[in-house]
Amino acid sequence: MDKDLTNSGIERQNILNNKYALKRIQEYIGFEGMLFEGEYRFTKKMIADFFQVDTSTIERYLSSHESEIKHNGYILSKGKQLKEFKLQFGHLIDKATKTTSLGLFNFRSFLNLAMLLKESENAQLLRSKMLDIVLDTINQRTGGGTKFINRRDANYLPAAMKESKYRKDFTSALSRYVNMDNYKYSLFTDRIYQSIFKENAKEYKQILKLAEDDNARDTMYAEVLNSIASFETGLAYEIGKRSKELGRKLEKEEVDQLFIDFAKHPQQHPYIEDARFKMASRDLHFRDALHLKLEEYIQSVSPSDFERFLGEQGVSFEKQLDDVAEVMKRLKESE
Repeated sequence: MDKDLTNSGIERQNILNNKYALKRIQEYIGFEGMLFEGEYRFTKKMIADFFQVDTSTIERYLSSHESEIKHNGYILSKGKQLKEFKLQFGHLIDKATKTTSLGLFNFRSFLNLAMLLKESENAQLLRSKMLDIVLDTINQRTGGGTKFINRRDANYLPAAMKESKYRKDFTSALSRYVNMDNYKYSLFTDRIYQSIFKENAKEYKQILKLAEDDNARDTMYAEVLNSIASFETGLAYEIGKRSKELGRKLEKEEVDQLFIDFAKHPQQHPYIEDARFKMASRDLHFRDALHLKLEEYIQSVSPSDFERFLGEQGVSFEKQLDDVAEVMKRLKESE
């Protein structure tokens, strides 16, 4: 994970959205602050002392990255809230009786600042350790690897089963209505991939460092599989329809045109956009894999995604298979 956190707002937010890594980072630092309203708070003076910089340096970063740091928990305490804070911690802050507003960091905004500060050696050392902890946390919670992290999503298996069904509809349409040899199956499968995430199967495997005999779809997220399924069933219908209209099998160029037209259909745009955002963003953070052709779609990974793939919502693929097997067994016994 060779990442420069000072220059990447997305990478900073990825760390701050990962509550599992944050807990371990806080344990490592041991910087607790003042417990107020359910979370630890730190004054600018405390932060400046920790990073061995002047408070004016802290204020400069607050000014230049105000929106980001506030988003992650920095507040300007006033009124009743500040009065309550002074009652508890007035003896720890400067000029407690005269202060009418007081800037307070929580742990997230403290780490946010640590990822921005270029003047502090302590901040630089902390950034390096943060990245190590994040990587270790992901590996630990996924059992040592992220190749199949997509399978921890409870939505993965239903999406994979649905896609498999629509895959058969698509290959059946190619077999019945397209005048080409067996090369058409791999050719038009790649066309689907390129329409959705701008890569063919070979490119995708190289980016994820998959083996030649690995099945690319086994590593794809549920949203990507749903987009592929939508493409497959829609194209199967269009290919069959066009072939029947012409009263013959279609040639390659005619199928190519159907692909172009279908990819432009507004109904596909939400599926394609969602698949691109999810693949580009999750793979970069969880798998350290950059889809260069999808770079414009990279966003920070949402807290709900960390919960989905690293937290209690994450379900092992083996358990999902066991649950499906149990359902199928009960259905069979009821017949």
